[in-house]
Amino acid sequence: MKYKNVFSLMQETTERNSEKTSLGIKTNYGWSELTYKGLGYLSRRLACYFIYDMKLEKGEKVAILSESKPEYGACFFAGVLAGLTSVPLDNKLTIYELESILSNCEPSVLLASGANYEKALTLKSKIPSIKQVIFMDRISNTKEFQDLYSIPENYEGKWRRRSLDSTALIIYTSGTTGSPKGVEITYKNILSQVRDLQLVLNEMIPKGKQMRILSILPINHLFELTVGFFTFLDQGFSIYYAKSLKPKDIAEVMQEKGVTFMISVPAFLKLLKTTIESEVSKRNAFDKLVFKIKYKIAKFSPFFFRRFLFRGVRKYFGLDFFGCISGGAPLDYKVGKFFETIGIRIYQGYGLSEASPVVSMNRGKYQDLKSVGTLLDSFEAKIDESTGELILKGPSVMKGYYKRPDLTQDVITEDGWLHTGDIAQIDKRGLVYITGRIKNMIVLSGGKKVFPEEVEAVLEKNPNFAEICVTGASKSGGEKDGAEEIVLVVVPKKEYAENFADKKALEGAVANEVKTMSKRLAHYKRPVKIIVTETPLPRTATNKVKRKEVKSMVMSDSVK
Repeated sequence: MKYKNVFSLMQETTERNSEKTSLGIKTNYGWSELTYKGLGYLSRRLACYFIYDMKLEKGEKVAILSESKPEYGACFFAGVLAGLTSVPLDNKLTIYELESILSNCEPSVLLASGANYEKALTLKSKIPSIKQVIFMDRISNTKEFQDLYSIPENYEGKWRRRSLDSTALIIYTSGTTGSPKGVEITYKNILSQVRDLQLVLNEMIPKGKQMRILSILPINHLFELTVGFFTFLDQGFSIYYAKSLKPKDIAEVMQEKGVTFMISVPAFLKLLKTTIESEVSKRNAFDKLVFKIKYKIAKFSPFFFRRFLFRGVRKYFGLDFFGCISGGAPLDYKVGKFFETIGIRIYQGYGLSEASPVVSMNRGKYQDLKSVGTLLDSFEAKIDESTGELILKGPSVMKGYYKRPDLTQDVITEDGWLHTGDIAQIDKRGLVYITGRIKNMIVLSGGKKVFPEEVEAVLEKNPNFAEICVTGASKSGGEKDGAEEIVLVVVPKKEYAENFADKKALEGAVANEVKTMSKRLAHYKRPVKIIVTETPLPRTATNKVKRKEVKSMVMSDSVK
């Protein structure tokens, strides 16, 4: 189905699935759910408040600070109806990081969940552009702020249409502690993704199957917004959120709601694999032998027979569960193969925020767990002959970086080709293989992306450090084998180093300084390994640190 605009998408989807559950979450008090009709009503109520009570003008910005929950959907759709631009925020960021982002985009409204109450109030006091904070939950302890359920019950208004080239979302991917870098996603970008992913889902999902989705990724991530929210709602699916990412809580939701499909990151799949293997290891010798025999047989069996063989194991997820999309980080082949063997499909994909974000997906006739699949229909691609970089063109390519035409020109050519920064190969079947990265981005095991520059922007302010360099280093062994971790290389000032009796004492002092300054960073951005050296870092003729050389030194343990 093709839509001329987001309004027709919202209207037709709501009418088709009126009484069906759209979004739900398991809380300590039971299930909290919104039907498609209820989601529509709540969205219109908030949109009317924006337009008629707050008098917001078309194009003003509304920031959203919340964990994944049903009301999040109403907040975004209200912004669309009111002609506003939404700025989803990572609620794990610190006040320091959020202040940098909000100072850049200057939102008029901050929508926040009750869990972020104190953080929201602090941000309002720091950001002059924020006219009002509106909470998603019922706030009973104050009359100063409105919430979604206390604003006037007005549901009819004159909705504001915007052009397809207008900015619908600003997604901040980096620079949260230095110069913020927000990716502008247009309505055309969103509709292009929805159309492409409709075709992808047709190749993944059995015809006529009732789809109940488990969502475990933060909804502020563009991957989750585009696939796990827009596309799945467009298809009329029911989307459920868990109260935590503990395997026990996840399994509980999957069994209770009969979850059929989910979007995940490789780290979570690895955790599930470990959990299953741990349960099997607790069984008696005979049961463990039976599992091994079944596993060997399954490797050479049709997929439907694998599901039959491992019916008992799949009860852990619920027998309706048949597969998931994996993205955000490279999938460990062994993990993917494990799930395929026990009868659960794994569709690995690839993308980047600048492409809105999905670029390719494993599906259809040709599939390879070592590949990220074939390109979505609307993309053109080519490989730079000199660098091997994957370059893309299509209606999903972002509008640009907000307020940063200089950075936009660095990645998008005049004729619309996007430089991904990833090194890739495309075989004769059209399968894409990502073999490396040109850019400096560090991809953690859970799919979180960290840019060295934004970590350095905080730590380089330490007056005792002469030089620093942040890089990623791959771990070996254990559950996070192959995943990257954040490593900081520090060259302390000579006069500072002379205050310590030996290198061990110096390393301890540097570690304490880094720990203190890192409190300005989200937990996942903090260095997990600190290397102290008195040797100057390698630099180019223009005095830039040679990051590749530093990374090679770290990987080879040659930094002294």
